[in-house]
Amino acid sequence: QVQLVESGGGLVQAGGSLRLSCAASGSSASIDAMGWYRQAPGKQRELVATFTRSGTINYADSVKGRFTISRDNAKNTVYLQMTSLKLEDTAVYYCTARWPFRSWGQGTQVTVSS
Repeated sequence: QVQLVESGGGLVQAGGSLRLSCAASGSSASIDAMGWYRQAPGKQRELVATFTRSGTINYADSVKGRFTISRDNAKNTVYLQMTSLKLEDTAVYYCTARWPFRSWGQGTQVTVSS
């Protein structure tokens, strides 16, 4: 089992920045991919950014150049640095891990205001 706990969401003005954190516990040594998804009201959950153990990183086109995913292996934590935030980035952000089953965090709300 892998448990994930997100933090760092909040309210920010358009153009601002936030950093999300996701701490993994449990069988974290078996994780081969981690990442972030988001779900806006009335929309499907969508990929934001992911990375694999081999080092492959993938970003949604909508966040390329603005968001950066990174990890601290010693802390079993993955981060999502979000800059130049837009109104359309407003969503609940979920951390996910593949181990090879899939775990999800509880989600953290990000609200971008004008």
